[in-house]
Amino acid sequence: MINNIIYTTSLDGVTAEMLDGGFFVDWPNPPSAVAHLRILQGSYFIWLAMDGNSNKVIGFINAISDGVISAYIPLLEVLPMYQGLGIGSELTARMLESLKHLYMVDVLCDEHLQKYYGKFGMYNATGSIIRNYDRQSCE
Repeated sequence: MINNIIYTTSLDGVTAEMLDGGFFVDWPNPPSAVAHLRILQGSYFIWLAMDGNSNKVIGFINAISDGVISAYIPLLEVLPMYQGLGIGSELTARMLESLKHLYMVDVLCDEHLQKYYGKFGMYNATGSIIRNYDRQSCE
């Protein structure tokens, strides 16, 4: 399917159009491509997976942080047609390496995804959340 995956931490040249087309699967109110770009721009750190043949973003992970002691990884997404190729694992490994200078790195995910993050040395914890689905689109 794809033999030229480029991983980058740079948003230089990335446009909303390069993010359009299938991220946020099963979200009731997904962010637009423009809001998605704003999310990445506002992040402490990002990693992108690009299809080197089409120059399209096919996966991403972002972290928000105080830059001193803690970070939170809110999003890891790979376009459905590129899943199963190890892209998500590569993005996760790169992000955790980028954040290794911090005391705590947290991911809050659905229970069925906890085993996935366990592969990276993360362990289950409890947490509390609020979800305002009417604001999920970032509009």
